[in-house]
Amino acid sequence: MSSQAVDERRVAAVQAGFYVTTGVWPLLHRRSFERLTGPKTDFWLAQTVGVLVAALGVGLARAASREGRVPAELRSVARLSAAGLGLVDVWFVARRRISPVYLLDAGAEALLLAGWFRAGRREDGR
Repeated sequence: MSSQAVDERRVAAVQAGFYVTTGVWPLLHRRSFERLTGPKTDFWLAQTVGVLVAALGVGLARAASREGRVPAELRSVARLSAAGLGLVDVWFVARRRISPVYLLDAGAEALLLAGWFRAGRREDGR
């Protein structure tokens, strides 16, 4: 097995853990979620995003637990999810629509993207 496949699976596992944890949080404990992120008018939106993020995490966990490379389609979903969620965080913090604490999430998403980039570079032999 290539070291690149191990690196991809490691990044997928980290992203899976992060996404499952942050995804289920608003489903399990609204009070602590809103204490950190601020009150939500339409809490169902936070729960909907949570369900989708947790679902992505479960898919990544399944891929990380298998031998070989993470499927190309799932690599794309993982990278674009991290990029999209991070950009949404920065965009709406800059417009003062959400709490600056979301910049911590943006930082985590940037680290995940860096991990995927590093794993991809190993594939290219760089």
